[in-house]
Amino acid sequence: MVTRYDRLKEIQRLDPERDFLEIYRLTVTYEFPWDVTRALELALYRTYAVPSIGRLLDETAELTERSQKRYDDTALLLDTVVEHGFDTDEGRTAVRRINQMHRSYDISNDDMRYVLCTFVVTPKRWLDDFGWRRLCCHELAAFAAYYRTLGARMGIKGIPETYEDFERTLDAYEDKHFGWDEGARRVSDATLALMASWYPAPLARVVRGASLALLDDSLLKAFRYRRPGLVARGLTRGALRMRARAVRLLPPRRKPHYARQNPEIKGYPDGYEIAGLGTYPTPGVRGCPVPGHRPAQTPAD
Repeated sequence: MVTRYDRLKEIQRLDPERDFLEIYRLTVTYEFPWDVTRALELALYRTYAVPSIGRLLDETAELTERSQKRYDDTALLLDTVVEHGFDTDEGRTAVRRINQMHRSYDISNDDMRYVLCTFVVTPKRWLDDFGWRRLCCHELAAFAAYYRTLGARMGIKGIPETYEDFERTLDAYEDKHFGWDEGARRVSDATLALMASWYPAPLARVVRGASLALLDDSLLKAFRYRRPGLVARGLTRGALRMRARAVRLLPPRRKPHYARQNPEIKGYPDGYEIAGLGTYPTPGVRGCPVPGHRPAQTPAD
């Protein structure tokens, strides 16, 4: 019978450089599936506060007019690599779709590297605050190796090596670039509305308030939101910490839980084809400004 910390012991017997995919999969699908989902939502949300990113997302209208589809497709494409690995047909197809979409836009390497950093750093910080345990050094090294691999396959240059390097890069970029943008605020508002829409109407306002209570002051300032009161912050964070204590007492998960199983994924009740996920942007139309860029091919490509 598997006990609460047996999987952690299994992780610590693995080599984080060689076995990073197995460690990452064990951590995010067995140990912390709910927490990592929330952390990655927050990771992507943080990127809106960089005006060059938030403004582009507003121009494409993907997050303001098709919020649920954008959420679903992002989660499913990233999840495909977790479930199937980098060197499978499914994993290669998912990375190819990610690259086709990003290369249709004029996105700087620095912005791409920053987004990659949020995927490494935000889960660690979330679990420090709200996880039933913290990540161990093997997991941190595996997270860094996993996203180094993903970043390399996305053609990102200058990828940090260690977790500490990812963290330093993220903090320096946010210190330099976080700022106000009207379009980014629209994307932020649309994202908060999407998250609230997942719950019954009476809870929607509570969920939006709780989401704001989880934002740090740098995000609140960038989006010009009023700082939530101490009571709202205390209740929200206290509830998450109570949840963590309860989860610690539960028996370990017996089966992996992938993002495709999350109730927040609503757009594909009849299933989906990996090659059909995401958008097929046309240069010159709605925020796709790369001159002379070849439009993304159809799913059959």
